[in-house]
Amino acid sequence: MSHRQRRFVGAVLCVGVAVTLAGCDYWPPALQDEIEQLRAEIQTLTMEKTQLQAQVVDLARVKQELQGQLEDLSRTNREKGVIISGLQSQLETLRIKAVKAMSPKASTHKSPSRSPAGSASKGTTKSPGSRHAAPRSMGVR
Repeated sequence: MSHRQRRFVGAVLCVGVAVTLAGCDYWPPALQDEIEQLRAEIQTLTMEKTQLQAQVVDLARVKQELQGQLEDLSRTNREKGVIISGLQSQLETLRIKAVKAMSPKASTHKSPSRSPAGSASKGTTKSPGSRHAAPRSMGVR
């Protein structure tokens, strides 16, 4: 390259850098309007984003509260289930005792001349049947 070409390239580069650094201060009105519109949209979207973030925080707090309530209710449900199963077993024990207490008396009152062996076998066959007889008669009504 010759000395003149180098000077020309250098001058072009200097002018290009100067133009780039100086920039252009002229903005067409349509472009200015578009920039303002975009700024307004950015402001609106920023406010909406802030509101949505606040809602997310509130929902997370409510979720935690509800999860705590769910755990409390589940624990209470388990406790009540244990109580219910205990009461059912007690009820079954009391039913068996009541059937046993009533079976010998009922068989001795009905037929005093029969032997105790016959009444005992009759009483054991009555006890399961007597339990189921009440619901059947209720269904017939």
